[in-house]
Amino acid sequence: MPIVGFNYDKITAEKTNQITGKLNIKNNLSIKNIEQEKLPVGRSEEVLKLDFEYLADYEPDIGKIVLNGHILLMEDPKKIKEIQDSWNKDKTLLKEITPLIFNSILGRCNIKGLTLSQEINLPPQIRLPFMKQQETNN
Repeated sequence: MPIVGFNYDKITAEKTNQITGKLNIKNNLSIKNIEQEKLPVGRSEEVLKLDFEYLADYEPDIGKIVLNGHILLMEDPKKIKEIQDSWNKDKTLLKEITPLIFNSILGRCNIKGLTLSQEINLPPQIRLPFMKQQETNN
């Protein structure tokens, strides 16, 4: 199931207060809608458009980063119908495509979120690797 498109539709980053005391960062990713769309390249191909929202919420009331966008998936018409039917029935993705979708979105959104957090002086929303000074026994 190839991903043939990824776009941000709305990007919001705001810092509302200074960090004082304990900081908690809650990350969330949700699929908001799934619909079929024609991809206007070559012959018109049916694709699935999945709208998503990525949220990094800095609590208590410090700031937030919200990324809204969509990805386009190309698949055979039977699979598209199966995915669409599952979504229409109970607003869930098929288990076999969920990791592909979420990992693709998280890969892009985490990087964009890191850049935005740096621009508005918020801590990174994900844990980054860092080096510790090694203790020496003399």
